[in-house]
Amino acid sequence: MTENKIKGKKLFLVGVGPGSSKYLTDVVKDVIKRSKYLIGYKYTLAIIRDLIIRDFHQVYEVTMKDQDQTYNEVYKKMQDSEFCTIPFTGDVNFSESEVVDRLLEIFGDDNVELMPGISSIQVAASRAKIPLDKTRVLSFHVTENIEDGKRELVDAIQDKKSVVLVPRPWNNRDKNFMQSEIALYLKNEGIDTSNLTVWVFEFLTTPEERVFRGKLNELEHMYFSPMSVMVIDQVERKTYLDFE
Repeated sequence: MTENKIKGKKLFLVGVGPGSSKYLTDVVKDVIKRSKYLIGYKYTLAIIRDLIIRDFHQVYEVTMKDQDQTYNEVYKKMQDSEFCTIPFTGDVNFSESEVVDRLLEIFGDDNVELMPGISSIQVAASRAKIPLDKTRVLSFHVTENIEDGKRELVDAIQDKKSVVLVPRPWNNRDKNFMQSEIALYLKNEGIDTSNLTVWVFEFLTTPEERVFRGKLNELEHMYFSPMSVMVIDQVERKTYLDFE
């Protein structure tokens, strides 16, 4: 963040990690402390609760239904040179583009700064010892049609790639694409799910963290939290000695 005097209403979109405040970066802590307005979901606000100053911060907890109204209300309320910060779970640059694009419309590109964070994708890959540069990363945590993404998933499995993915929770079960639906979908696409190693990580970095490791077909009738990430492990380990 530049130290020159800032003109206009300034919005910071920041990644606050998967769940533990230990995964907050110092630059994000700094901008939160300097922002008069904080807007976020209950879960993300809980991550930064120790940084909230009661007599300074104006905090707005939002849901999917009322977030747009709140964004517009705060924008109208802000004075010139005031800061607003919106925390996003994980990394603001991953699986958040639909909200980010709307905020760029409201505040204007020149008034918005994005600050990356540590995502559940990164943590899950580390836990499973999966190199991201040899892995297909997919997010189904979107409202748009996911059929192309599902096809990418099949192609990745068939190409012997490991996959790290964020599943899709939905109030309408027909639109769910959680671990059980993923396992059944891949089986119906002709994938031998009994031979694929899978990890499911729930509530990463929090005291409630849970880990499942087994075969993909075991997920068919299992339920996991919406706060979960999934790894399909097909990694073939190679060291520099293999290329001498």
